[in-house]
Amino acid sequence: MTTGIANGLTAGTWVIDPAHSSVGFAVRHLMVSKVRGRFTDFDGKLVIDEDGTASAEAEIRVNSLTTDNDQRDAHLRTADFFHAEQFPVMTFKSTGFRVSGDDFVVDGDFTVRGNTKPVSLEVEFLGVNPGMGQGTVAGFEAKTVVSRKEFGLDIDMPLPDGGTVIGDKITLSLEIEVVRQD
Repeated sequence: MTTGIANGLTAGTWVIDPAHSSVGFAVRHLMVSKVRGRFTDFDGKLVIDEDGTASAEAEIRVNSLTTDNDQRDAHLRTADFFHAEQFPVMTFKSTGFRVSGDDFVVDGDFTVRGNTKPVSLEVEFLGVNPGMGQGTVAGFEAKTVVSRKEFGLDIDMPLPDGGTVIGDKITLSLEIEVVRQD
């Protein structure tokens, strides 16, 4: 991204503030509704170089998954899905930033269950604020859709009349606030 400084994102390291950020997901259930969930333990940073070039990386701890249903959450952590014991962390590392109107797209490598696939996050830049004593903050909303099967979450659980209990496409939604560190 070469427009970081023009948007008020000055050069430096911007760290995710988990108290003011969220990482959520939604997936079709029984083909007629959606189950929503979130991860509560994650961190990451956005680094902007003096020339405006940006990079981003993040880690999400799988055991922090919650759908507000203990039985479902326990099943999602098993080898049927995330296999949290063997693969405790999901990662994202950017490979490029592209301007898209007033916003941008962040391309990167997303790793789930040891499977790394390219993803593109559509990112809305929400602005920069001086913050409330902890430093300058910036906000973003991002979204992408991924195939769970491409990441090894390939359990089908077929329904008797056709279809599956859970859909393949998962919408990832991020609301991120970062704090400038230096």
